[in-house]
Amino acid sequence: MESKAHLRFLRMSPRKVSTVAALVRGKPVEQALNILRFTSRAAAVPVAKLIKSAVANATDLSKGQVDVDKLVVKTISVDQGPSQRRYMPRAMGRATRINKKTSHIHVVLAEAAKK
Repeated sequence: MESKAHLRFLRMSPRKVSTVAALVRGKPVEQALNILRFTSRAAAVPVAKLIKSAVANATDLSKGQVDVDKLVVKTISVDQGPSQRRYMPRAMGRATRINKKTSHIHVVLAEAAKK
């Protein structure tokens, strides 16, 4: 049983989000949420919320038949979304472009393989 959740158009750079996503990849859900709770990066809050959403999707879709304690973050990927373009005035009448980047995060949770 797999459960998915997606967060699209997060107003944060994908480079910043992917470092946080790498911390929880392959970890059990409870351990991943504990890691994110004590991570001092701003991206930890939306990633934790997304993992909680995927857990809720798993319990809802399976009608309570899935064991939440056995769920593992199978895959978590961060893609770049569209960039907002802004301009900042510079010296001598010039202007430079500022790219406000967005991220798309995709999480797949699966039950841990029995050893």
